[in-house]
Amino acid sequence: MVENVIFDVDGTLIDSVDEHAEAWRRSFIEFGRDIPFAHVRSQIGKGADQLLPVFFNDEELERFGKDLEEDRSARFKREFLPKVRPFPRVKDLFQLLRKRGRKIALASSAKDDELKRYVELCGIDGLFEAKTNKDEVDKSKPHPDIFEAALVKLGKPDPATVVVVGDTPYDALAAGKLHLASVGVLCGGFRAEDLRTAGCRTLVKDPAELLRRLEEDPEIWPWDAASRDTSKDEESR
Repeated sequence: MVENVIFDVDGTLIDSVDEHAEAWRRSFIEFGRDIPFAHVRSQIGKGADQLLPVFFNDEELERFGKDLEEDRSARFKREFLPKVRPFPRVKDLFQLLRKRGRKIALASSAKDDELKRYVELCGIDGLFEAKTNKDEVDKSKPHPDIFEAALVKLGKPDPATVVVVGDTPYDALAAGKLHLASVGVLCGGFRAEDLRTAGCRTLVKDPAELLRRLEEDPEIWPWDAASRDTSKDEESR
């Protein structure tokens, strides 16, 4: 049974993927690179350390990488953070998970001050055991560092009792490197096919669907019958 749940935040609990992509796109223009929105959006879920090398070479990053990242951060907080909102039923989901005895950690590629704001927006302060962000680790997703830090804060539980919930392939890839099962949420806008290919064992629409599954059958949560059977097959190999 799942006893520990690690949640990504942007695109999973908070509807913010488009806003992050547009903030990056506008900052790229300021530094001489006009990149299509869809291309930028496809990289959201990574921290700046993994995202920027997709669009700039080492020499460029050495010259202005830090300034670009600071421009993006200030732009996001100024122009976009006031617009983002949580997905429906996030607080209800966290409350019921706690009532059912599950431990919760947040593991985000966001900066610490952004993560604090997200917690406020969701109304989940005090409803999780731990949180980690990219400021605490060397490498962001798809590297597993953020999830590894979350596991430490959860007391290093058996990986078989842990599930990661995220909206991007980078969440699933990072989870897989630690042998953690993952659930993909579609509300972040990534394709179902890409999430499955990255390793998601089951897909749900949004946090509200996770809540519905928990209400219907807490013993097999977050799986439905099909993904539960897949899980059992994999564990028996």
